[in-house]
Order: sequence, then C-alpha cells, then structure tokens
Amino acid sequence: MNSHTSSGQAARQFIIADDHPLFRGALRQSIQQHFPGATIFEACDMQSLQQCVAEHPDCDLLLLDLHMPGAHGFSGLIFLNGQYPQLPVMVVSANEKPEIMCRAIDYGACGFLPKSAPVEQIVDALQQSLEGEIWLPPTVAERYEAGHSSGDDAEVVDVIATLTPQQFRVATMLAEGLLNKQIAYEMQVTEATVKAHLTALFRKLNVNSRTQAVLALGSLDVEPPGQFAPPQRPESKPVN
Repeated sequence: MNSHTSSGQAARQFIIADDHPLFRGALRQSIQQHFPGATIFEACDMQSLQQCVAEHPDCDLLLLDLHMPGAHGFSGLIFLNGQYPQLPVMVVSANEKPEIMCRAIDYGACGFLPKSAPVEQIVDALQQSLEGEIWLPPTVAERYEAGHSSGDDAEVVDVIATLTPQQFRVATMLAEGLLNKQIAYEMQVTEATVKAHLTALFRKLNVNSRTQAVLALGSLDVEPPGQFAPPQRPESKPVN
C-alpha cells in the first residue's frame, strides 16, 4: 500500500537497478530531492532485480542499467517487459549511441536516460515517464519520430519475452560462453536440468545447436560503454 506525501498525493515507488553503487547513490539522491516521500528499492544484478520486482511489482518506475550483470545486451529489458508488462522501464546507460536509444524504445522501454545527463534532465525524464510519456534526449527523439531501422531480430525478441526466469538465466550464461557444468554450478541444479532448459530454449529459438543459439542471442548485443560520469549538478559560483 503506497504512503502519501504532505499534499495528499500517493508517494512514488522506484527501483534503481545498476551495478555501480556511485551511480545508484546519485540517482537515489536526485529522486529523494525532487519526489518527496518516494520509496526507493535497489538491485545490483539481474538475480536481485528479479526478486525485487517480484516483491514490488506495483512500482511506478524501474530504472534499468543496460549492462546489468546477469543480462546480455537488451535481453534484460525484453525479459522484464515480458514478465511484468505493467511496470514502466526506463533504460539508463553510458552508451549514448542514438541507434541504441531508439532500439530500447522499440523493445518496450518508456525512455532512455544517458548517464551523463545533468540532474535537471534526469528529473524531467523521470517526471515525463511517470506521466506515461516516452522520453529520449531531444535530438534522439527527433530521429525516433522521423523513423529508423530497428534491426531484424523480432523473432529473438519474442522468444526472450516468453522465457521463464530459469530459462533466462540459462540463456544469459550460454551467451557468455559457460559450459553446461558451469551453468549447473552457478544455478545449483543438475546438468540434466540445464540440458532440459537448453532443449526448451533451442526449440523456442528454432535452432539445433549451442552455436546457433549464441548467434541468435547475439543479435541483442550492445557494445559495452566507456567510463560514465556521475550526474552533473548545476554549476555554482565559487565562494570567495
């Protein structure tokens, strides 16, 4: 049950999913300053994020790092949209290529927030997303509205959206090159269970081998970003 602010409005609930504690802290501070009474949950990888979303599926907005540990490219976004279609997801990333931002919207994101964005732009992006609008940096929004090519990966997207949580973990580790016994160890299951998940995954992807599956999943890859800068605060005049 949501709490209320002093004005009587329901307090917002956010999930911040990012493996960088510094950036999670910066986002949390921005939210707390501009959305009084907000409740904020945090996750540092896909496994903890899945648990968090399962416990708080009625959150107002999920801020998702595009390169979360336990996800592979756009797979985390697509999987979450398939599992929790009612939960708005805004992607945050240091990867600021316009085509990546546009693809994120195609895959169901309600916005794309560059990690270099100043605080004022962060607040504007969050507010518009909470109001049901799609938010992109202005120049990218113009490009998106003008039309763009989103790639030829619709079948893979549909498959990822229908995977179970266990199948998703197997798919992610498969894409990372782990062997069956390594996947079994990480998931604390038997190799027979892993093989059963792989069989189901291959059938959904309409492939016959690990190599073909990895190639199919690779269509959702995103180039790792460089170093990110914390959100920029308004410049203040030096104190004499």
